[in-house]
Amino acid sequence: MLLSTAYFPPLAWFALAAKDMTLSPDRVLPSHVLLEACENYQKQSYRNRCYILAGDGVQMLQVPVMHGASWAIRDIRVDYSTPWVLRTERALDAAYQTSAYYDYYRDELFALLEARPALLWELNLSSIRFILGKTGIACCLADTLDFVAPDFVADDFRFSVHPKRPDAVLDSLGLSRPYYQVFRDRMGGFTPGLSCLDLLFNEGPDSILWLKSV
Repeated sequence: MLLSTAYFPPLAWFALAAKDMTLSPDRVLPSHVLLEACENYQKQSYRNRCYILAGDGVQMLQVPVMHGASWAIRDIRVDYSTPWVLRTERALDAAYQTSAYYDYYRDELFALLEARPALLWELNLSSIRFILGKTGIACCLADTLDFVAPDFVADDFRFSVHPKRPDAVLDSLGLSRPYYQVFRDRMGGFTPGLSCLDLLFNEGPDSILWLKSV
């Protein structure tokens, strides 16, 4: 499975990461995911943004980055010149303080943000590992060593999970179904396309049951 790095990735990303994991009463066999480490940074992608559900609708949380001489994804630096970490924390508090499991994860999540990794790659990896650990997805992560053009790699989803493109991933996995959301009544029903944080805060330990369709 080949995936791009992402900042608190959406449900589709983690559904793919969990797809090949064996989950049964007597054993757990991890999936294997290659993270694209040799691409150039892609603007307006999940690489530096995620989406949550606030009281007034879908809200984007974005990580500002600094554009230097290199556009390699592993060289992109996070810009801490604005208080975006504080704004992110306040947005999460406002959106999820009444959700069932937010308080269980809040302190560790905020510690991750307040560690202020210098590189976007490091921040994203921390966010991915955080959600993998909390949802119970057993997944072995490794980095690519070379960039391979699309259509030359099996199970290549680097360009399938993108906020500007239709997401058919969950449909293909049989996972296009709702779960509980705090503001579902105000929004007129279920809101798709959000960060996996939304699932985690609302479903907690049961998140894995949704991601693995069991």
